[in-house]
Amino acid sequence: MPKKNVLFVCEMNTCRSQMAEGWARHLHPHAINAFSAGISTGPLDPLAIKVMKEVGIDISGQETHAVKDFIEEKIDLVITVCDTAAKQCSRFAPEVHVLCQTFDNPPELARNMADEEDKLSVYRRVRDEIKEFVERLPETF
Repeated sequence: MPKKNVLFVCEMNTCRSQMAEGWARHLHPHAINAFSAGISTGPLDPLAIKVMKEVGIDISGQETHAVKDFIEEKIDLVITVCDTAAKQCSRFAPEVHVLCQTFDNPPELARNMADEEDKLSVYRRVRDEIKEFVERLPETF
């Protein structure tokens, strides 16, 4: 079976979609060509980079992209990982399957936390939830 082109989309492409892309590349290198994008873009979240490194996945070299850059690309599956992306995601060709799977937003949840370890625990929880979801992805093809 040929590899599927999977695009993970979130609001800014700085955290959740980046973690999902990292997990997909790590867990399913022979089944998935993983990409990520945002409705808008920003810099990679350093705490997302940190918690992914804790599990042996380096996303520090990944770039942020806008979802509009993928409209003309051959994408098999678009997965929105937040409500904002699900509502605002650009329209893809009719044959592109779109799946909505919302995860909590670690930067938002951790914004008012003073202790870095408390912040990291939020990021770790979401990282692990994304991993569980991505592990099952080939079952959806």
